[in-house]
Amino acid sequence: MITQTISFFEQNIWFFYSYITFIGLLVGSFLNVVIYRLPIMMQREWRSDCLEFLKQPSESKDEPLNLLLPRSRCGECGHKITALENIPIISYLVLRGKCSSCHTPISIQYPLVELFTGFISFFVAWHFGVSLQTLMVLIFSWSLIAASGIDVSHKLLPDSITLPLLWLGILLAYFNVFIDLESSVIGAMAGYMSLWSVYIIFKIITGKEGMGHGDFKLLAVLGAWMGWKILFVIILTSSLVGATVGITMILLKKTSRATQIPFGPYLAAAGWISLFYGDQLNRFYFSFL
Repeated sequence: MITQTISFFEQNIWFFYSYITFIGLLVGSFLNVVIYRLPIMMQREWRSDCLEFLKQPSESKDEPLNLLLPRSRCGECGHKITALENIPIISYLVLRGKCSSCHTPISIQYPLVELFTGFISFFVAWHFGVSLQTLMVLIFSWSLIAASGIDVSHKLLPDSITLPLLWLGILLAYFNVFIDLESSVIGAMAGYMSLWSVYIIFKIITGKEGMGHGDFKLLAVLGAWMGWKILFVIILTSSLVGATVGITMILLKKTSRATQIPFGPYLAAAGWISLFYGDQLNRFYFSFL
């Protein structure tokens, strides 16, 4: 069955691209749920652990919440989102960006995440074709989108996203899917230690924390997937883009110097681009050096 499906996709490549794009749109809808609910789930878990540690009774009367239940609803009036109201992109356009019950505006984030995930999925399928690499890079890309969305909103990079990606990268390297195992393990260690070292030095000099521990783990993930040789490209690219965006926001008075800017999305974007064009970027940078 699997062989026949692969053969069909290879013979109908544009149907394959369309299918992966459609799956990407659906996954994008789910990623919106992850971006919204996972931080809440984490905060509830932390509160429960703290109460347990302090031997205090738990008085939480919160409704049970996970990534699947309860059904999505309007945050204003509580209207439960029907299946027809949850079709990626189309439902937002039909509803004109408003709740069908109370007409409260729906955040533009939802269709943008769906559209972006669909586009990224199409690009991955186009680049790698009908292959195991496509499946793995789709998982990699979707996870980075979710992690970046959470980091932007809450300045958190959940271990439940980064750590499975780290082990998956090392596992794939064991079978030489992208890189060899040695490069992957060294890349994971070097990725973590490089940002950890910057963090420690900055803290010693200024007495402040310059970045979160999640950034160390995310760079370890990128090192595990792409190897230690590409880490320079990722760090330099993410730093340049992050600095440019930060300075621009300060000049436009959208933020201040004291405002913390999440670094995770820049790392994720630089890492994702480096997965496709890392060698070209490496040559480009070193041509100046």
